[in-house]
Amino acid sequence: MKYLIYLLVFVTMTQTANAQKGFKQQQLKFERVRKAYDLKWPSLEKELQKGGFDKGFEMLLNYYKMEEKLEVWLKTSKQNSFTLFKSYNACAKSGTLGPKVVEGDLQTPEGFYKINVFNPMSNFHLSLGVDYPNAVDRARTGQNRRTGGDIYIHGNCVTVGCVPLTDDKIREVYVLAVEARNNGQKEIPVNIFPFRMTKANFDNYAKQFPQHIALWKTLQPGFDYFEKNKKMAKVTQVGGKYVVR
Repeated sequence: MKYLIYLLVFVTMTQTANAQKGFKQQQLKFERVRKAYDLKWPSLEKELQKGGFDKGFEMLLNYYKMEEKLEVWLKTSKQNSFTLFKSYNACAKSGTLGPKVVEGDLQTPEGFYKINVFNPMSNFHLSLGVDYPNAVDRARTGQNRRTGGDIYIHGNCVTVGCVPLTDDKIREVYVLAVEARNNGQKEIPVNIFPFRMTKANFDNYAKQFPQHIALWKTLQPGFDYFEKNKKMAKVTQVGGKYVVR
């Protein structure tokens, strides 16, 4: 009986690993992904080799709304902390500081998310979906209002709450995300902060947007932990709030 259990576990793990390793091949069936690899992979591969990430890596994304900056952080399976690999400027924005609350408010969310969609046939060239709304977002919106959705990091240069990077830049980010997923990373974190949450910035923006202080105080520990350790903090969603441990 124990042998059968071990065999089932081994088969399941093998199937999962094979499915992950086949992700890149599935994506390469799409013309835009093939073009992205043709245009971007030669230079990215050199940069990955230089950084020691050419044997596979995990990926984490930090986006700072006020600065309009997307950071790509990488680490290998042998490393305990992430290293900044690249950063990209968003080319447009909508809304202002503060979380997305309801459909149509043009806001970019603020919180701890992950990539949940790879769209190789996006209306905005290529796009990576962010799993907004989560439990915290739904609790904030309430039962009688619609949260909205379809938040993406994408190409082109228009937005109603997403993170647009231009077609050229999204090719790089998309390729890196495909490589991370293909290497076995099931969840790619996307941390969306209102700004770089230094004390000076917090104090400044808290005066301008006091209505968001309660939320920002729940994001602050996650920002601080990553800044200090270059690791993703353990974040749970409890009672409509983020709890960072």
